[in-house]
Amino acid sequence: MPDTNKLGLKIRQLREMREMSIEQLAEQSRCPTDLLQQIEAGEQIPSLAPLMSIARALGLRLGTLLDDEPHEGALLIRGGQSQDVIRFSGQSAHADGSNLAFHSLGAGKQDRHMEPFVIDVEPGTAEDPKLSSHEGEEFIYVLDGHIEINYGQTAYQLEAGDSLYYDSIVPHHVHATGGSARILAVVYAPL
Repeated sequence: MPDTNKLGLKIRQLREMREMSIEQLAEQSRCPTDLLQQIEAGEQIPSLAPLMSIARALGLRLGTLLDDEPHEGALLIRGGQSQDVIRFSGQSAHADGSNLAFHSLGAGKQDRHMEPFVIDVEPGTAEDPKLSSHEGEEFIYVLDGHIEINYGQTAYQLEAGDSLYYDSIVPHHVHATGGSARILAVVYAPL
């Protein structure tokens, strides 16, 4: 399993600790069994929407899957010192590829309800991106580059300094246009 995808091992360990079969997790998360097997084996990098469904099915906050060591009280992250990079598949053409590099700004903060990230977004290869949805809300602020956010039937074009706050239950997709981009994203997902 590549070092960049320790997530699959953590999901398997948490599932086994709960004495849950992969079929039970598939049913409760509404994720295909073969996808879960690929994620647990480190062969597939999950996108954010299925990861949130998996966390919910395991009775966990998304942050629990992403964190290793809990931190009480205020959490300070100095510039350029965010926790390990987490990679999600986004619209990568390869199952083990990623065009989204998430730098967690909240890793370790116990009992948090928001997931703040700085995300490096590489241009996608999909001409017709697959929209996904999950419970909660998202706030996107463009730090650098150009981003397109497909939200339902609307496409929003954002550049540095622009932001969009939306309900994530509406099918959506975030991708860079023209070149690499960097965004601040805050994701809220109720447990």
